[in-house]
Amino acid sequence: MRDFKDLRVWQSAHALTLAVYEATRSFPKEELFGLTSQLRRAAASVAANLAEGCGRKSDRELARFIQIAPGSASELEYHLILARDLHFMTLEIFERLLAQLRELQRMLTTLSQTIRRDAASPPPQRSKSRGTSASS
Repeated sequence: MRDFKDLRVWQSAHALTLAVYEATRSFPKEELFGLTSQLRRAAASVAANLAEGCGRKSDRELARFIQIAPGSASELEYHLILARDLHFMTLEIFERLLAQLRELQRMLTTLSQTIRRDAASPPPQRSKSRGTSASS
């Protein structure tokens, strides 16, 4: 079990989630249960999957949750594009969030590759210590 808060990728996902919440505060009220909610849930889902994976007992289970997180990131990307195209956010805010998202996606890819590589590696060999026989 790992502490997810120690992962840089989780810290990045959390920071992006906070930025998405801030950016959506000015969205039209009629979008509260629509696009606003979708953006917030997709952003939070990335960090939540990382946290849940870290709470699991094995690297294999962790890897499964790490594989889910990029799907949420892609969903977030689409919702950001939609919000931009509906003029719910400025181009400047969109580009800033998209840059954060791209960095997060790179980090997720790296983490996923590392976990898969580590899971595929054979366990380290234990050194066999030879006992001494007490022959007198």
